[in-house]
Amino acid sequence: MAEFLDDEIDFAAYLKETDASAKVKPASDFVKVAKDRLRTRAAEKRTFLPWPKCNESIEFRRGEVTVWAGQNGHGKTDLTTQVALSMIGQGERVCVASFEMKPVTTIGRMVRMYAGTNQFSREYQSQEGLTVLDGIYDEFGEWTSGRLWLYDQTGTASPDTVLGMVKYCAKELGITHIFIDSLMKCVKNEDDYNGQKDFVDKLCASTKDEDVHVHLVHHLKKPTKEGDMPDKHDTKGSGAITDQVDNLFMVWRNKPKEDAWKSQGDRSNKQTEPDCYLLCRKQRNYEGSNQGEPTISLWRHMDAGNFVAAPGDRAQFFPNYPHVESM
Repeated sequence: MAEFLDDEIDFAAYLKETDASAKVKPASDFVKVAKDRLRTRAAEKRTFLPWPKCNESIEFRRGEVTVWAGQNGHGKTDLTTQVALSMIGQGERVCVASFEMKPVTTIGRMVRMYAGTNQFSREYQSQEGLTVLDGIYDEFGEWTSGRLWLYDQTGTASPDTVLGMVKYCAKELGITHIFIDSLMKCVKNEDDYNGQKDFVDKLCASTKDEDVHVHLVHHLKKPTKEGDMPDKHDTKGSGAITDQVDNLFMVWRNKPKEDAWKSQGDRSNKQTEPDCYLLCRKQRNYEGSNQGEPTISLWRHMDAGNFVAAPGDRAQFFPNYPHVESM
């Protein structure tokens, strides 16, 4: 005759007890895994920022989310566009999903950076100049073939659509870095803290599941004075955003330097200051021996429309890494 289990047994408590005991293991079980990881890491490909001076402090790992935050007009889109180009030059496959800018505008910015020159300058405003630009655009198209994709949608997008796009890019196209501009286009209301937390939580899980890196552009609160340098508590919306993501960068344009130039010209005592600071304020999985949360000084290259590591540096040549054209 069949026997019946006692219905007074607390099966839920038993499940929790056995689950915990299965997960608590001696440290020795992980020693070999840790040793193997040292060898794997030494051999694996690493991905960096466009400026080699940062290589010992910053790297971008698969399965992570990086937030790029900044005030309106401080260069978040320009800087992340440059980072995307650099990653293509480092052999990564990239998708840019800008819900704030049409793909044709994104391509125009990328070509300007790629060519190191402004296609709207006077020298190109002739038939001969346009022919030169045609060649540059064709060269850019060939270089990015099989390396760059753009998501063709502006305006808002539902969180599920964006998460589905991340999964599709990783699984079907082998894309390794996805840029989403911006969070406010994925979670519409600034005060929808639960919606922001849920979306970022799912995004972090998706990057780990798909072994892809997501770069998420985010806005900062309006400061008391525009010249004030921000910190990570100035991000708009839920504090869970910066808590959950792996890396946090803040882009700060040196408006005090610009204002001093406008009012004092060559007499300004701020001329030697950087044009922009990239502030790393979180890098959860950094394992180097340098400063893992550096403040990076950058100068704007006016023709290329992007940033260089030192004043007077030439525009970057993205097909190589480091981005210096071989002579």
